[in-house]
Amino acid sequence: MRSLSHPTAVVAEDEETLRHELIEQLGKLWPELTIVAEAADGVQALRMLDEYQPDLLFLDIEMPGATGLDVARQVAGRSHVVFVTAYDQYAVAAFDQGAVDYLLKPLVPARLFTAISRLKQRLQQGQAPAELGSVLEQLGSRSGGSPRAPLRWINATVGQALKLITVDEVLYFQSDNKYTRVVTREGEALIRKPLKELVDELDAQQFWQIHRSTLVNAMAVAAVTRDFRGRMQVKLKHRDEALLVAESYVHLFKQM
Repeated sequence: MRSLSHPTAVVAEDEETLRHELIEQLGKLWPELTIVAEAADGVQALRMLDEYQPDLLFLDIEMPGATGLDVARQVAGRSHVVFVTAYDQYAVAAFDQGAVDYLLKPLVPARLFTAISRLKQRLQQGQAPAELGSVLEQLGSRSGGSPRAPLRWINATVGQALKLITVDEVLYFQSDNKYTRVVTREGEALIRKPLKELVDELDAQQFWQIHRSTLVNAMAVAAVTRDFRGRMQVKLKHRDEALLVAESYVHLFKQM
């Protein structure tokens, strides 16, 4: 039997920065916990689950290869599951239906401490891992039958550092070769996520595509003008540059 005083865990999260942050915070808040493996996608998570049979599984819902929901279906009572998600409706549903716990991105240490306390209590009381059948059924129906909540934050590269940026800070996104530029009031950063993925993940009411290479935060628009060629341009608050509006997107500004 595994020692309840020294439980094991697998951390499955496709965002490398967040995965490392979670592991680091777990090390600080729960030093007795042993992270036996980490997974960057759902397929790896399934392999780690079978290989290590961990007591706990910190599981991102949105992962490539196999989703967190796919992985959770294979847990079958073998591990206590903590869902990690950027989307509130997933988390609330999972928690309300009896899943061990959930963590919202970006991580808040106080919330993680609460989750750890609950996990310790379950382990000390010898409680079996929660049955996730009804939880997964509800999560699956929500993710498939209704739009998921829009992206709320991103990890971006600024020089040699990684920075957490909330989408509300972003003035615009612009394709730049293999990267996408993230422009805020304070400066610029880079992400590898292509613009077409951002179009699907961001709130369409907040971020408007004005060119095949540009997404602009509608709240950051100061004015719309025409250049000497008659082309429409967007003037931004807090920035000097003007963004070109392609003809196919001019209709977005007809009521402004």
